[in-house]
Amino acid sequence: MKKYLKLLLAVMLIAIMAFAVAACGDNNAEDDGILTLATSADFPPYEFYDGDKIVGIDAEIAALIAEKLGMTLEIHDMDFDSVVTSVQTGKYDIGMAGLSITEDRKEIVDFTVTYAGGKQAILVPKDGKVKGADDVVSGDYKVGVQLGTTGDTMVSWDIEPERYNKYSDAIIALTGGKLDCVVLDNEPAKKFAQANKDLVVLDEAFADEYYAIVYNQDHPELGQKVDKALQELINDGTVAKIIAKYISEE
Repeated sequence: MKKYLKLLLAVMLIAIMAFAVAACGDNNAEDDGILTLATSADFPPYEFYDGDKIVGIDAEIAALIAEKLGMTLEIHDMDFDSVVTSVQTGKYDIGMAGLSITEDRKEIVDFTVTYAGGKQAILVPKDGKVKGADDVVSGDYKVGVQLGTTGDTMVSWDIEPERYNKYSDAIIALTGGKLDCVVLDNEPAKKFAQANKDLVVLDEAFADEYYAIVYNQDHPELGQKVDKALQELINDGTVAKIIAKYISEE
């Protein structure tokens, strides 16, 4: 019986030690010197592929933040609706993907200061039926959105949109006549219109919004350092220069 109890205690001790090690490993980004970034790289000019490398506004800002923290940036691409949850669960340190500050997201992650403003635009075929925001929510037309975006949330207040994991899939549906419009962030909307002569961005915006970086609520120390570094890059004009490099004033 004593041997059995000793064995049981030994097993329990090993389990406790393993749990402690795992718990410590949940927030060891600064220990290993790597800042992991979750993103969805189909959002030009904020994040997109140049060959096999992810580049863009967010990628450049994140790299400078990592440099300020004495860390190396590591970018992980995924579907947009996984970005916030991957940070919430601690899989990655921070998330940047043109993420707007919303009350729903604030319940599960924390936000840094905002670093860019944006708006939800309406992308339509030339000579299309949708002429403005009222048409989008009228229920008379087929509206596409990317799953989990603020466009998805805003449109869903009034109608049930067609949801896609990637903006590019929604654009294929739009050009193929399966949709009447797509609601998405203005800058990628302009990029898609430039790449497809049959599409245009309506002058009327669907909504205004602001972008920020998300970080884990349970381990805020690193996130607060990221926030401080981002604020410094905003204050010295670096962020504005990066944005101007990709987005020309109109």
